[in-house]
Amino acid sequence: MVMAECCNGGTTLLYPCSGASDVGEVTDRVARKLWSEGFATKTCLAAIGAEIPGFIASAKGADINITIDGCPLACARKSMERVGVTPQSYILTDMGLEKGKTSVTVEIIDRIHKAVKEKIGIAIREQTGDGCGCGC
Repeated sequence: MVMAECCNGGTTLLYPCSGASDVGEVTDRVARKLWSEGFATKTCLAAIGAEIPGFIASAKGADINITIDGCPLACARKSMERVGVTPQSYILTDMGLEKGKTSVTVEIIDRIHKAVKEKIGIAIREQTGDGCGCGC
């Protein structure tokens, strides 16, 4: 089941900042895993930064926009805010990873994937006020 189907048919878009560092790579792999599970639809952060109208319209029309950043620079979140969209934002260094010192391993990807998925589920329950946390 796709998260959007479970959560009253809403649209959930995912914007990872893949960056150029180890935490950026973890961000990308976690986002791809969430996307492949149908937890959210991954879309193009670069198109938001380039202010491509169709991508901005999609973000503004989504029920939930999620950004995942590897580091506190929060480029994904700031790109969204720049076009008038306030996303749910998750930063991997807030989850114990250290930029420039994180090995990109299956164990780390799985741990961060689980943590992000749980945090997103909690935020969605708070936002929608229903029981859906989408651990589907």
